[in-house]
Amino acid sequence: MLQSSTIHFLKSLKKNNNKEWFDKNRSQYELAKNDYLSLVTKVLNELQGFDPTLLELQPKQCIFRLNRDVRFSKNKDPYKTNFGASFSKGAKKIQTAGYYFHLEPGANFVGGGLWMPMAPDLHKVRQEIDYCFKEFGSIIKKAAFKTTFGDLDNTLKLVRPPKGFELDNPALEYLKLKSFIATRPMKDVELTDKALIKNIVRDFKTIAPLVYFLNRAID
Repeated sequence: MLQSSTIHFLKSLKKNNNKEWFDKNRSQYELAKNDYLSLVTKVLNELQGFDPTLLELQPKQCIFRLNRDVRFSKNKDPYKTNFGASFSKGAKKIQTAGYYFHLEPGANFVGGGLWMPMAPDLHKVRQEIDYCFKEFGSIIKKAAFKTTFGDLDNTLKLVRPPKGFELDNPALEYLKLKSFIATRPMKDVELTDKALIKNIVRDFKTIAPLVYFLNRAID
């Protein structure tokens, strides 16, 4: 579980996203960051128990910086208003499929998959889905997956079939995707529940077969 003070800090930061406020409340940030790191450490330990590709991963490699890169953004707020953790064998330097936990009061979610792969890897994933659609379908149609995540997110997708694939391809709707991710929203009340880690790990176990499938495609 997370401390209620961590949730409070992120809510306050959203209302006061400026350096002056942050500097005055840096001690609260340090407490919140360490609380989140403690959660990530425990989740990673559980993940390493069933995903051996993560055995070399360290907790601090999973957590994203709070500072925003505002150089090319119209939004000049200096800080993110969330804590994010990505668990993948490539850490944050190499793009591979993995698991993700997003802590943002009012917009929390847990999930995983492969986000916006580069063109060569995207083509590999599409080929793997095409060649092994029965296997892919058995993963995303499994009862636990459907109950937890519903289906893959289809927000980012092509209008037409990707080059090399026909309109009558049975996997077409998945071949059009630009990302291969699934998420489950989490209510704020879940964050301070003693079962938080157990629930996150349960969801990660549910999505693990998809992560394995995607990494097999790009390896």
